[in-house]
Amino acid sequence: MCVFLETRQLTLRPFTHADADNLFALDNDPAVMRFINGGRPTSHEAIRTRVLPRLLHDYPCFGTRGYWAAEEKATGTFLGWFEFRPLEDHSPAVAELGYRLNKAAWGRGLATEGSRALISKGFTDLGVERVTANTMAVNTRSRRVMEKAGLAFLRDFAGDWPEPIAGSEHGEVEYGLLRADWEQRR
Repeated sequence: MCVFLETRQLTLRPFTHADADNLFALDNDPAVMRFINGGRPTSHEAIRTRVLPRLLHDYPCFGTRGYWAAEEKATGTFLGWFEFRPLEDHSPAVAELGYRLNKAAWGRGLATEGSRALISKGFTDLGVERVTANTMAVNTRSRRVMEKAGLAFLRDFAGDWPEPIAGSEHGEVEYGLLRADWEQRR
């Protein structure tokens, strides 16, 4: 197995097609998907044709992928995934941070731990100048992870929701962190 990044509790590795069943289980937990699609189920077909191709995409400016399977380091148990991808395929300047973890991983500091490690790797190894992240305004848990990872609130905005879900009427929020600010805090 090729490891992209390790933390005290996590191993982040590239996705493979063999992860389809883990992704299906993750994306079919209504609590996990509450702020993504309102908790609606995701089909095997959608995992195969939409989700996996996105997670398997290589970004030329990073020389690697932008999504990684997250496993518990001690057991190898699949916990979900982290996103740290450039907004443009050929420019590492701005990277988007994201995460989706199963309920067994919630409340253990894993989202913060993985996010901090990716931010550090982005600023030190990948040429990132700015990290951005967004979520629904009502997703207080995700907002707290962003704050604990060092990102600061930037703005409220109206998201483009083709199928509105509960809470989307309150809009979305964007958080961010500049490399210079991160370096000052180190």
